[in-house]
Amino acid sequence: MNRCIGLGRLAVLLTAFVLAGCSDDTTTQAWEAQAQHETLAQGWTPTVSMSLQRMDHTATVLRSGLVLVVGGQSSSSAELYDVKNARWLSAGSLSAARRRHTATLLGNGKVLVAGGDSGVSATGTAELYDPSMGGWTAAGSLDSLRSGHTATLIQGGKVLVVGGENGAGAGLATAQVFDPVAGTWSTTGSMSKPRVGHTATLIPGGKVLVTGGRQGPRGAFLRDAEVYEPGTGQWSPVAMMVSARSGHSATLLLSGKVLVAGGFVDELSASRSAELFELGAGWSPVAQLMPEDRAQHTATLLHSGEVLVSGGTDGNDPYLQSAALFDPVMRRWSPVGAMGASRLGHTATLLQQGEVLVTGGSPDGVQRSSTAERFAVPTPPWRATASLGASRYHHSVTVLESGRVLVAGGTATGSSGVTGSELYDESLSTWSSTGGLNTARFLHTATRLPSGKVLAAGGQGSGSLFLSSAEVYDPARGVWEGTGGMTGVRSRHTATLLASGQVLLTGGRSAPSFGSILSSAELFDPPSGTWRITGAMNTRRVNHTATPLSSGKVLVAGGTTPSGDTASAELYDLHTGQWTPTGPMAGTRYGHIAVVLPGGKVLVAGGWGLGGALASAEVYDPATETWSSVAPMASSRYAAMAVVLASGRVLVLGGDAGAATGLLATAEVFDPGTGLWTSGGAMSSALVNAAAVRLTSSGRAMVAGGLGSSGALSSAELYTPAP
Repeated sequence: MNRCIGLGRLAVLLTAFVLAGCSDDTTTQAWEAQAQHETLAQGWTPTVSMSLQRMDHTATVLRSGLVLVVGGQSSSSAELYDVKNARWLSAGSLSAARRRHTATLLGNGKVLVAGGDSGVSATGTAELYDPSMGGWTAAGSLDSLRSGHTATLIQGGKVLVVGGENGAGAGLATAQVFDPVAGTWSTTGSMSKPRVGHTATLIPGGKVLVTGGRQGPRGAFLRDAEVYEPGTGQWSPVAMMVSARSGHSATLLLSGKVLVAGGFVDELSASRSAELFELGAGWSPVAQLMPEDRAQHTATLLHSGEVLVSGGTDGNDPYLQSAALFDPVMRRWSPVGAMGASRLGHTATLLQQGEVLVTGGSPDGVQRSSTAERFAVPTPPWRATASLGASRYHHSVTVLESGRVLVAGGTATGSSGVTGSELYDESLSTWSSTGGLNTARFLHTATRLPSGKVLAAGGQGSGSLFLSSAEVYDPARGVWEGTGGMTGVRSRHTATLLASGQVLLTGGRSAPSFGSILSSAELFDPPSGTWRITGAMNTRRVNHTATPLSSGKVLVAGGTTPSGDTASAELYDLHTGQWTPTGPMAGTRYGHIAVVLPGGKVLVAGGWGLGGALASAEVYDPATETWSSVAPMASSRYAAMAVVLASGRVLVLGGDAGAATGLLATAEVFDPGTGLWTSGGAMSSALVNAAAVRLTSSGRAMVAGGLGSSGALSSAELYTPAP
């Protein structure tokens, strides 16, 4: 019997199973016995079974780390998985039996469960689970009966519910938005056509990408995709997928791209193909096919950045026990060990410590399972990659349009610069030499220009030789070319790419003495290759930061002046060429980090202030020109590095904690949503004066070179963000 028959006939089979009152106690007992004595191969380990057999249920990780499992075939019950103690606890009962519903973790920690069906009839109701109370409350109703829909947490903490079917055999094109503050549902724009078996993915920028599906339980299979804009409540089409798909998966990768994999292409045929979506660039097929045809599977983004797909069906009997991993850097699939049972209609949930919890599902389309298992692959956040060809610090690092990383200049001794440049290719994990700088330099700046070329400016050739020269790297030819010289010598300055395409250089020093600290600023014009003086800052600064704002202005903050460290900040306006004071920071600091957060505010953290290295952090709001304190870092950090991750979180790494502690190997991550810091793991080397960037191909961060406790480093390491 072929059980891969699409949503329509699958629902009939499942209803028949419910009415028959099937039970599988013998299988459950055998599984639990195995769980006590055996660890499955390739990372799968059995864990204790749920209290009930479940299929088409949901599983949601709560802020506490507990996993809330809700409903399933003809069930109104809920239970909690205690990860630490590997046990299940009751979570009460819902007001209605639900399967093929959605469960969404809200910003307030509650879980919204919406829609679904009982196997006989659909429901349009919704309810909330409150972990602090351990109970359920009603949360209004959708505009219609709805099951097999999607639910996506969007900007403002609201939930977008899209598509599905109405329980009477018709697909839905409508969409609803739940406001958890008001506790109400409202209608928003409808899709271009009904969809069931589709996916909905929140993509960078806050839009929601909906792909494929069918135009109803028995409708046409769809290739098209559309994007929802929360600000307007409207939908707009995007490029069509390479293949029509229903019952596929869509996973937001760390790079910001979306991996769409598998799914049915017709009533009986599942697909092995996958493709990648990037807003503005459209779809590109993944050349390597999955190890086998797969639909109605789960797809889980791991801490490593890889995607685990498990279970589902290949269109034949029996259902799938296998699993596979997708490596987004190599664009390669590889099989991993099989699960302890075949599963369809199961859940796969990423736990806080990085394991994946798989629960329930059906092994054959008739029976249901209460079993659960965990998948684990050791994925420390930091791992070494190929080392640079030469040790260096005070160098520059730039991500090119190709995704390769250019490292240029620096020093190995602190007294003289080097000319060597190298390129890192993440897909090969290798460094290769490229054209060297025309002038040895360190403590310079490097800026990628709109043309894709890279401008290196100023710095020092030796401890006493300060430079006014500049040069441009051409990635197409792999060479550095001279360009117009700056208006004066400058080192330890900042360089900021403006919306006009010009590059603004500010401050720094022209000689080793404190009296040489500069207030001057100048602009580089790429088309002409020339420099010109612009308005001088109000304060002479070195070891300050310069951050471009969404308004087009540039925020300069802190630093050291001839009379001491400063908390002052000022704004540069390209249109007037003038600087105006803005609100000062809470305290003096230099050698700090400053990055733009999603939404346009600026995070400043660490540095050196009164009394030593700082752990404090604050956020600048351009709208009010004021600063507000946020939670401090766990460690004081001077001369640390910072990278804004694809998620909008900020990775801060390394730095000097002061004489008592010294250089740091640790990292921390700031979450703008919570205003809190969490551990980012530890590198293999404690360091300062390195260079760190986000890799565009994978979304990982890389740190290369730096100054360690024993001198200049050639090592490079990769950080994989937690999803």
